[in-house]
Amino acid sequence: MKYFFYNIALIILLSTCYSCKKSNSTKIKIDVNSSENWKSLFNGENLDDWIVKINGYKLHDNHLNTFRAENGILKVSYDQYDNFTDEFGHLFYKTPFTNYRLKLQYRFVGDQVIGGEPWATKNSGIMIHSQAPETMLLKQGFPLSLEVQLLGGVTPGEPRPSGNLCTPATHVVMNGEQITEHCIMAECKTYYGEEWIDAEVVVNNNSITHFIDGKPVITYSMPTIGGDFLDSTSKEIQAKDGESLKGGYISLQSESHPIEFKNIQILEL
Repeated sequence: MKYFFYNIALIILLSTCYSCKKSNSTKIKIDVNSSENWKSLFNGENLDDWIVKINGYKLHDNHLNTFRAENGILKVSYDQYDNFTDEFGHLFYKTPFTNYRLKLQYRFVGDQVIGGEPWATKNSGIMIHSQAPETMLLKQGFPLSLEVQLLGGVTPGEPRPSGNLCTPATHVVMNGEQITEHCIMAECKTYYGEEWIDAEVVVNNNSITHFIDGKPVITYSMPTIGGDFLDSTSKEIQAKDGESLKGGYISLQSESHPIEFKNIQILEL
């Protein structure tokens, strides 16, 4: 009889442990896969929460409706331009960020506007660690920032990788050495069509990695203020030469080729 009760007790104990284990596993699964902390930066309907700065124009002046929201897509369009004359633009999200994952989808569409530079064909970018939009000069083409350069293929067979790093008024460290070169190529294939492409940036303290279609394409660390492009910023920012960059604003670029963005989301770490 005592073995009978012993077996019953053992069964109850094992069942309880199994239930606890199952409950804990479920809890961990929910925590890991939960998307509740991801925040959408673009509502798909308008440019609320975004700030426009176009070279040669005052803050908030969306010259010729360059940036617009249509059918859930944030568009950079030049259909109202007769000619492009260095109206390089940036659309800033309203608040800065420090440690985060930023993800979005992008695609180049149509033809470059007349007057655009040849190097700017199928060329745009996501600017991170950027200076505040209100600190940009009236005639300042590019903010102090780290640029996640987005490129598209132009000539068949000619490599033009996306996800590169460009450094307007900044320096970074790679493999233990400070890099002062303006643009560093990523290990990424070339996209020639108008397909949607996934881009993600992970900023984890001093380490930053770019991802294209889920694959890491370049990693760097310890960004600082400096370089030739620093001369195009205000005297106040120039005085910060050599200071480290711990965070900043995020902006989307307009460089003369139409581009579209969607599903712009951030997860703060």
